Amino acid sequence: MGGSRAVGAPPAATATVCVIGAGLSGLATAHALSARGIGFVCLEKAPDVGGIWRQPGAGERGPGYRSLHLNTAKELTGYTAFPMPSELPLYPRHSDIAAYLRSFAEWAGLLPRIELRTEVLSVRQDPDGGPDGGSVGDAASWTVTSRDARGEVTERRFDRVIVASGHNSEPALPNPLPPGSDSFAGTILHSTDYHDGSDFAGQRVIVVGMGASGVDIAADLSRHAAQTMLSVRRGLHVMPKQLFGTSVDLIAGAPWLGEMPFAEQQRFVEQALFVARGRMSDYGLPEPDHPVLASAVTISDEILSRIRHGGVVPKPAIESLDGGKVSFTDGTSAEADAIVYCTGFRMDFPFLPAGGPGGSQQQAVTLYKRVVDAERPGLYFVGLIRPMGSITRLVEAQSQWVARIIDGDVTLPPASAMREEIGTYLSGIEARYGRTEGASIQVDVGAYLRDLRESQDA
Repeated sequence: MGGSRAVGAPPAATATVCVIGAGLSGLATAHALSARGIGFVCLEKAPDVGGIWRQPGAGERGPGYRSLHLNTAKELTGYTAFPMPSELPLYPRHSDIAAYLRSFAEWAGLLPRIELRTEVLSVRQDPDGGPDGGSVGDAASWTVTSRDARGEVTERRFDRVIVASGHNSEPALPNPLPPGSDSFAGTILHSTDYHDGSDFAGQRVIVVGMGASGVDIAADLSRHAAQTMLSVRRGLHVMPKQLFGTSVDLIAGAPWLGEMPFAEQQRFVEQALFVARGRMSDYGLPEPDHPVLASAVTISDEILSRIRHGGVVPKPAIESLDGGKVSFTDGTSAEADAIVYCTGFRMDFPFLPAGGPGGSQQQAVTLYKRVVDAERPGLYFVGLIRPMGSITRLVEAQSQWVARIIDGDVTLPPASAMREEIGTYLSGIEARYGRTEGASIQVDVGAYLRDLRESQDA
């Protein structure tokens, strides 16, 4: 796999950069820094690298449930310099991805620079700017407080901090939960605590939510549970993993699609989806209240088939619970033994100072080029984006751009110019998506890659 072995970064004693997180984005960041000889340490609270792809150990929360597979083609999900093994299927399972990410970290010589079982407690911008009381290029001195596996707390100073811990961090449940939830006779859990459908063998289970985890878990449960119901409040566009025999992430990044006006892109995708699967109402699901590409889509080859085969029964939103009885907004009811809320996550960076660029799904993420905190010199984010398709090429481009900034090859514009770019971007996002949760991290693959390339060439 891959080419020649990557060159390692300088010893930890010379580290000037702190990378938070050792999942796909954190490893891409560490590799970009290492390639330029920039000293760094990477702090990861889990026992191993891999992020969401690592299967949780005993007593750990997910979200690596056992049926988790890639929704994007392996060719675009693997790192450019270290392709995924040819023997893997087009859409590998989570354990394959976890093993691949660890192999990448070994190949790139990153493991000696990664501190596992190390939780970041706080990231504080020092009032004196740089170590000598002034700024260091675009940076300011930062103090990072962490706690290791032995419970020892350490404070270290860095010139830069790169947050690459992702946005699937804090499980989000409906607030409030439906009336009667406190007295529900069965089990209520979030998708983070779901591991395998066999745990619910013979039970009647309701899955709430139609995002990626919701449709995955409903399909998985339908092979084990006595009955699987999928409760959907709002209609979403379900897209198969392939259209016209081509992975949708390859289509999303194709130059010919990016050259189309946005309205023409929408028409093309809508027509392709209608041919591929008809209307959502044909499956007993609510029709989306928005055009395709005007909100996140759900990618799944299985859920519509499982509905058609009777393995999953669509239901509307839950209205109330009473003992083991669950009532829905259409007046129907069902007995249930468990409810799995696949209602997403809140973007949460509890270690950062208050008033940051995006503390929740309800707040807009305010970052220059979706990476740079214009108000806090030296603070960057990698992977805080949501494309339609693979994220790997984008986080590689982000991390390489950040490495060039740190190395002095790229000069950031004044804060006022960065604020202007942020405002323009968010205005365009609102015009396209409205004020929907998490919309501010949506990016178009081709357009965003071009934007980052132009920023690197500037």
